[in-house]
Amino acid sequence: MEFSAKQIAAFIQGEIIGDENATVHTFAKIEEGMPGAISFLSNPKYTPYIYETQSSIVLVNKDFTPEHEIKTTLIKVDNAYESLAKLLNLYEMSKPKKQGIDSLAFVAPSAKIGENVYIGAFAYIGENAVIGDNTQIYPHTFVGDGVKIGNNCLLYSNVNVYHDCRIGNECILHSGAVIGADGFGFAPTSDGYDKIPQIGIVILEDKVDIGANTCVDRATMGATIIHSGVKIDNLVQIAHNDEVGSHTVMAAQVGIAGSTKIGEWCMFGGQVGIAGHSKIGDKVSLGAQSGVPGDIKSGSQLIGTPPMDPKQYFKASVVQRSLPDMQKELRNLRKEIEELKQLLNK
Repeated sequence: MEFSAKQIAAFIQGEIIGDENATVHTFAKIEEGMPGAISFLSNPKYTPYIYETQSSIVLVNKDFTPEHEIKTTLIKVDNAYESLAKLLNLYEMSKPKKQGIDSLAFVAPSAKIGENVYIGAFAYIGENAVIGDNTQIYPHTFVGDGVKIGNNCLLYSNVNVYHDCRIGNECILHSGAVIGADGFGFAPTSDGYDKIPQIGIVILEDKVDIGANTCVDRATMGATIIHSGVKIDNLVQIAHNDEVGSHTVMAAQVGIAGSTKIGEWCMFGGQVGIAGHSKIGDKVSLGAQSGVPGDIKSGSQLIGTPPMDPKQYFKASVVQRSLPDMQKELRNLRKEIEELKQLLNK
């Protein structure tokens, strides 16, 4: 399927600089551009490539001013990255979707299946499960008894959704995701640890993305809740009774301990760890590998363990590299002071 620069500019409300009849049929990174492809320039580090790219069309921000001649057609927009996302979504929506229930899938007689649903080979749909319209469930995925999944969802292969959990509309669960495994609840005794039954559920609201091999544990009682618009990367652990506010994003290997409340619009870098029973406010930004032992107020931007202001953190990092030399100097100073004391005493 081909689109012209004129059609693309109309869709993303951009300004064409060059040939409005230039056409594209695929996407490419600006450094790997080819004729018939559309690329984008958002990060200034990639600016040199725009003068040599072979892509037919390049999306750029409105404030971009070329310093040399450019052969490609430009489309200027408010935000090139956001505009690219819109085009990629349009491209993805244009792809034909699978439909129908494979003869090798198991669907319980009491399950309710919506219209235009796809259920792949060896997928399992449990008793009284509900699958919404246009939802796609790929092979080897397990949907337990009483699970409710909304419309337009996508569950890739080997996803496991335990009994009674709830998934909203337009959610995407990548391979290996586990929704509703038991929370880590054990009571210590003289003989070891007695398991505490986890009788709650997990609720994913609308437009939640769950990365590959990410786990969201069911609550001990009540629900572990992931609110609408949350995006979670691969290999993330969300423990029992946690609540994650709308539009929060988490990079890979984040770990949230139990009964923690995360606010809206937060951003967590990779390997952030948050202690249990903490309360994290809205619009909190945590740098990669931050270790959080307790509550954080809304609007904070922190990094490190314990978390601190980024400027203070990087200053401390510089000092830390000097600690061996500082220790040597301190020992020498102590030695000199002792020698001075001895001289004075004489």
